[in-house]
Amino acid sequence: MFGFFANIFSGLFFGLIIFVFTMIASKIKGKLYLAPIVTFLVSAGVTAYGFITVRGFEGMAYGIVGAGVFGAAVLGTILLPFINNKMKDKHFNKWDKGILILSPLILFATIGLVLYTDDNYWVIDEGFIPDDNQESYYSVSTISEGRKQIEINLDEKYIGKEIEVDNVKATGNTEVTVEIVEGGESDQTPYIRIGVDQIVEPLKVQTTEGEVINSESEQIYD
Repeated sequence: MFGFFANIFSGLFFGLIIFVFTMIASKIKGKLYLAPIVTFLVSAGVTAYGFITVRGFEGMAYGIVGAGVFGAAVLGTILLPFINNKMKDKHFNKWDKGILILSPLILFATIGLVLYTDDNYWVIDEGFIPDDNQESYYSVSTISEGRKQIEINLDEKYIGKEIEVDNVKATGNTEVTVEIVEGGESDQTPYIRIGVDQIVEPLKVQTTEGEVINSESEQIYD
């Protein structure tokens, strides 16, 4: 529920920035009606991108952001007649110039921050199983919408431990780094299933201690 409202308010925030920027930019020609039109088009574009290109659960998140942008367009349309009466001067003043400079900077800085801090993975499942592994290994399978699942199972050396995702590198080849911590079952070994949008070979799975975990097909049995 928090994610839903966060996406709605993010879309509303982005939509208001786009609306205000377009309104100020079109002020000199007296075409303030362009502000809600452009905002509506951005809303449609974001929503279409989510449902056509991204799809799945993440695509729905784009759709919610698009709904927020749509809300900003509706709000701007309602307020436009009042704004139009107040903006009879078609020349840019210092406030207009400041808005035209700052609003794109705020918009792109916010988008960049979101992209930088956004995790490119999600934990599907984690838990413990009876120790029957001679060697730690990982396996890859395809899940919904062509996304991939990486399942990591550890051997008896890690009885009583727990797995946490430390990092998933998405640039270049895919690298998954997990951290082994205390807190597991005393007679079982841990496993974790990690979802990623795509895998770029060669895939590397390792621990924070530098131990490389081989794929299931590369296990060496005594």
